[in-house]
Amino acid sequence: MKKRYHLHISGRVQGVFFRANTRKQARALGLTGWVRNLPDDRVETVFEGEQKEAEAMLAWCRTGTPPARVDHLEIAEESAAGGFTDFDIVY
Repeated sequence: MKKRYHLHISGRVQGVFFRANTRKQARALGLTGWVRNLPDDRVETVFEGEQKEAEAMLAWCRTGTPPARVDHLEIAEESAAGGFTDFDIVY
């Protein structure tokens, strides 16, 4: 079963390679989607793939990797649309 999550991540998530690490983790899990910085210092990401891998990515996004610090995670589950071919950083 495919899952798709749309997240807004708050905390120390800009300037600490959060986007690059998110892309690396998503690709390692075989997920597709994108990640970007927002002007309000949050990071936004959309990813989709098999349920187990998507839920593993969701768990990873709760903490990221040092020196990032996730204070708050807004999670929306959406219908998997299959419209992505890779996982990219968008600007």
